[in-house]
Amino acid sequence: MGHDDSSYPVQKTDGEWQAILTPQQFSVLRGKGTERPFTGEYDHHHANGVYHCAGCNTPLYKSSTKFDSGCGWPAFFDAIPGAIKRFEDNSLGMVRTEMVCANCGGHLGHIFKGEGYKTPTDERHCVNSISLKFKDADN
Repeated sequence: MGHDDSSYPVQKTDGEWQAILTPQQFSVLRGKGTERPFTGEYDHHHANGVYHCAGCNTPLYKSSTKFDSGCGWPAFFDAIPGAIKRFEDNSLGMVRTEMVCANCGGHLGHIFKGEGYKTPTDERHCVNSISLKFKDADN
């Protein structure tokens, strides 16, 4: 993954991940893939609750931090404290900030700053829907 996977509390082999994730989830969470824009189930999702890591079930984002960015992926302006780790990503010929689940190291997406959204952090956490599992606040 480009960073030390052994530092995460949840440790699984690729075979163990493949047994619990769909092929698409494995591609994104473990292989740093990206789902196509405007195809994910949470892009236009507005229910009240918490978004968890699809790999290890760690709570990552509260629905109160989600906003419509129009980018084609779910966007949040902040994560639950301690839920994600940030890494510099120099792939695709540009510098971006990759975010991963702090519990299992699963790839979530990228963080963009200074785009002018009217949010408290001026950040857009652009998250792959397939990396998330939503739990309704009423359940």
